[in-house]
Amino acid sequence: MRSDITIAPFNGIWPRIHDSAFIAPGCRIIGDVEIGAGASIWYNCVIRADVNQIRIGARSNIQDGSVIHCDSPKAGHPDGFPTIIGEDVLVGHMALIHGCRLEDRAFVGMGAVVMDGCRIESDGMLAAGALLSPGKVIGARQLWMGRPAAYARDLSDEALANMQKGVASYVLNGQAHKEALGGQA
Repeated sequence: MRSDITIAPFNGIWPRIHDSAFIAPGCRIIGDVEIGAGASIWYNCVIRADVNQIRIGARSNIQDGSVIHCDSPKAGHPDGFPTIIGEDVLVGHMALIHGCRLEDRAFVGMGAVVMDGCRIESDGMLAAGALLSPGKVIGARQLWMGRPAAYARDLSDEALANMQKGVASYVLNGQAHKEALGGQA
């Protein structure tokens, strides 16, 4: 691993990163984190699993400057809020993902915030700059927008196909960056 990437344990638990994943320079990955095959974590992301777990599925991408955290157990929530990100998920630049669940093929736009206890179902989308307040659920194929976010409309088949093209593009681009960096990241 490159010296400009931090992969560190917390309470004796090391991150587990699939060999085919791309981790860009500047990233900080700490604690009980698992990153799947073909996933990409882009420049200057922070993924900190010090109080709960974080899981990132195969081929998902976390774009530049994003922060992913989780929430610890507490009264009323004995399991706390881990952050679980499914497969083929797109997370845009500078997003904040905290103690939530992003199901397979979910999309979080640039600069969006997803808070504790939220869920974005498969093929659901949170628009750029939106804020999904605690406990909200974006249904399958729904687009939510605004601060606080609210339902805007259902997504078309074309929009869903474009999202999946984006996933495929990020897998290829991640491998290209990995090769350009000498295969070390």
